Amino acid sequence: MELSKEYAFVGLVTIEYALVIAWMAHRVGKARRKFQVAYPTMYARIGDGNIKDEKALLEYNCTQRAHQNSVENSPTFLSLLALASVSFPTYAAIAGQIWIVARIAYFGGYCTGDPKKRLRGTFGYIGLIGLLGMALATCIKPFL
Repeated sequence: MELSKEYAFVGLVTIEYALVIAWMAHRVGKARRKFQVAYPTMYARIGDGNIKDEKALLEYNCTQRAHQNSVENSPTFLSLLALASVSFPTYAAIAGQIWIVARIAYFGGYCTGDPKKRLRGTFGYIGLIGLLGMALATCIKPFL
C-alpha cells in the first residue's frame, strides 16, 4: 500500500495533537506550582497546598480535569484518525483539525474554574463524528 502525499496532512495533525496535549500538561504543571499541589495528588481538596477556597479549588481541579479528559479521549481520536485517513486523508485531517481546535476551546473554557465553560469545545464532536463515519466507510469498503 502506498500513501498519497495528502497523508502528510494527517501526520501534521497527529503531531499538532501531541503538542496540544503537552501544552495542556504544562498548564497543569503551572497550576500545581501556583496552588502548591504536590504529586501524586491528582485532584485537590481545600487545605491541600495553597487551596484555601472554592474558587482556587475549582481552578486547579478544572485545569487537571480538562487535561485528563483530553488524555482519556486521545485513543479514540487517534484510532479514528488513523482508520479514516487510509481512505480519506484530506477530509480526515480537516476533521482532526476541528477536533483539536475544539479541544483547545474546551480546555481554555474549563481552566477558568467554571465547568460549564468547557462546553465551548462541544463543536469538536462534528470532527469526531466525521472521523467515525470515514473510519466506518474505510472498514466496510472492501466488502461492498
